[in-house]
Amino acid sequence: MYSTARVSLTLGLAAAFWACGGGESARETPEQGRDLSLAPAESVAQLSDQPAAQPAARPPVTQPAQPRPQPQPQPRTQPPAPRPTPPMLAEGTSIELFASDSLNSRKNKKGDAVMATSASAVSDSRGREVIPAGAVFLGTISDIAPAESPGGQGRMALTFNRVQFGGKTYSVQAAADTLGTVMKGRGVTAGDAAKVGAGAVVGAVAGRLIGGNKTGTAVGAAAGAAAGAGVAAATRDIDIILPAGALIRIVLTAPFTLEEIAG
Repeated sequence: MYSTARVSLTLGLAAAFWACGGGESARETPEQGRDLSLAPAESVAQLSDQPAAQPAARPPVTQPAQPRPQPQPQPRTQPPAPRPTPPMLAEGTSIELFASDSLNSRKNKKGDAVMATSASAVSDSRGREVIPAGAVFLGTISDIAPAESPGGQGRMALTFNRVQFGGKTYSVQAAADTLGTVMKGRGVTAGDAAKVGAGAVVGAVAGRLIGGNKTGTAVGAAAGAAAGAGVAAATRDIDIILPAGALIRIVLTAPFTLEEIAG
């Protein structure tokens, strides 16, 4: 009975308290309803000695290294080939020619033109042909004179300054050192006859003075003529002649190169 009375009393007091407004205090605001044991995240962060764990950073993606381009080998530059030396004939080179025309000390004089053709091809020291066979050499008579007596020697000298072949003309300096000349007497000329006549007159005068008659005159004239003929024979000119086709050997007095000139 006593226990039942205590329970009833307790329930009555509770009901009275509730009726006096105790219910409002019993209401809890949302904030009051929270568990105060749970601190805000900021407080937790501040209270923690360690920083919040950060997500592990991804290692940077490493691109494979591109191979360096290798320098391309440069082709070797070949040194320029040496320029070939042009064909040339050295000073002192001898060339054989054939005379194109006859030359005669009786008809020709110093300064007359001369023409001759090369007997064979002429090559340089390396075997390269420089002047072909049949090339035409042009020059002049630099000296000419007959022999003044049968035993004497005439004079003939030739020089050449041009050569033509392949339709072109080239300068050349050469002089003849060998000529296929011959000596030939002129026979009885007007000058020789005058010498004979003069001898006859002198002989006739001398015979008349010595003999004193016609016989002496005739004998003297004959003797004088013979003497005059002897003088003419001893003093007559002997011509120097270079026949057509005769050999002429020339020697270069300066180097020859293929430098074309006006014809």
